[in-house]
Amino acid sequence: MKSPLNTVRDVFDRITIYLPIIVVAVLALGTYWLVRNAPKLVGPTAKTAAVHEPDYFMRDFVIRNFLANGELRSELFGKEGRHYPDTDTLEVDGVRLRAINPQGLTTRATANRGLSNADGSEVQLFGDAVVTRQASPGRNGQPVPRLEFRGEFLHAFVDTERVTSNKPVTLIRGADRFTADTLDYDNLSGVANLQGRVRGQLVPGVAQPGGKR
Repeated sequence: MKSPLNTVRDVFDRITIYLPIIVVAVLALGTYWLVRNAPKLVGPTAKTAAVHEPDYFMRDFVIRNFLANGELRSELFGKEGRHYPDTDTLEVDGVRLRAINPQGLTTRATANRGLSNADGSEVQLFGDAVVTRQASPGRNGQPVPRLEFRGEFLHAFVDTERVTSNKPVTLIRGADRFTADTLDYDNLSGVANLQGRVRGQLVPGVAQPGGKR
């Protein structure tokens, strides 16, 4: 019969044989626990579609744009404005626009609502839209009468001095009056392209005393 000391030695020898396996198992369990409880890395997030919502508001404001030489190019006034970052546009209630061309001539515009691009070079006018251009000397020395455009929609291009519309418009040139379904006016060439149902009313000039009729 084995003595108690020999029995303890036999048990210890067997434990020593299986000790590496036990240690590996404990390490494996520990590693698994660490992996399960370690904080997860933040993966790349999917890009979400831009939402057409304003990111800031303005009230009773004016935005001025200047040329490279510091001269004033245009002023945009509004009762309330909302900027939309997805389109980088500014929607304006009670919009008023004043633009000055390189020759110093002024064009003014008003409407119930306006939509301007980022640099103010294009302004779409909605509801009771009016664009006026002051009288000016012509290229041939003859004066160019005051021009006025009216409609429910007008698109004013400040830099290229154009006014367009795909809706019915009224053009007033001095005392003359025209109506059409669409308009494309280029101030640089002085040509107004009226299309659709075009009607005009021409008022003869008043003869000066002693002059020819």
